[in-house]
Amino acid sequence: MLALIDEKYQIDLSKPIDISIPLTNTDENPIAWYIEKPAIEPVVFGDWIGKVSEGKSSTNFNNIFFNPHGHGTHTECLGHITNDFYSINQSLKQFFFYAKLITVEPEKIGDDLVITKESISTSLSGKSLEAIIVRTLPNKKDKKSRKYSNTNPPYLSEEAAIFIRESKIQHLLIDLPSVDKEHDEGKLLAHKAFWNVKDTLNLNSDARLNATITEMIYIPDEIKDGEYILNLQIASFENDASPSKPILYKI
Repeated sequence: MLALIDEKYQIDLSKPIDISIPLTNTDENPIAWYIEKPAIEPVVFGDWIGKVSEGKSSTNFNNIFFNPHGHGTHTECLGHITNDFYSINQSLKQFFFYAKLITVEPEKIGDDLVITKESISTSLSGKSLEAIIVRTLPNKKDKKSRKYSNTNPPYLSEEAAIFIRESKIQHLLIDLPSVDKEHDEGKLLAHKAFWNVKDTLNLNSDARLNATITEMIYIPDEIKDGEYILNLQIASFENDASPSKPILYKI
């Protein structure tokens, strides 16, 4: 099925490219931020178990316990770092965007691997975009199951985040657990720069309320750099973040 987006871009809806990581209750689930794996288990009421294979229920009836930030692909709004409550469900009201996928190699700076402004600006080549999708090298398949806690993963420099903001890009997607350094003393420089948050206690009027960051995606090597239409899907959580399912379509 072909579709037109904003009367400019033709895409084939029958050929989605899913760049999300599914959430499971197995050891294959990626984990960040020092938590355990998700739990997906049937409800139990006395002798009744909400699982058909147990022979005591006509339906499967599971509880799911997870953390959107630590257990897989998720999309967050500036409510992630502000004193006042802001919901991703209220911040993200449009779901199709003109996007570019770029591949960058983080630069070794001291003990860290950092995505610099130069690597981002070179890859964008002055394009006017609504969203940017960042794939980092090396792009190993174990990103789909990696245990990130206390590993000091690569991160985005403050200057790179400022550049992305000043390029009018509203949606940033990346294959890392955070755009910021794991242990940064709570500075959150890249988050603040991207959302233009100057004071987390008293939000400035020009903060970017409708901008989003999506973390812990995975883009296989066979998906080529270039321009796509992004469909950014979230669950309707009134929370700062939601599990999400970003889908790309070739233009």
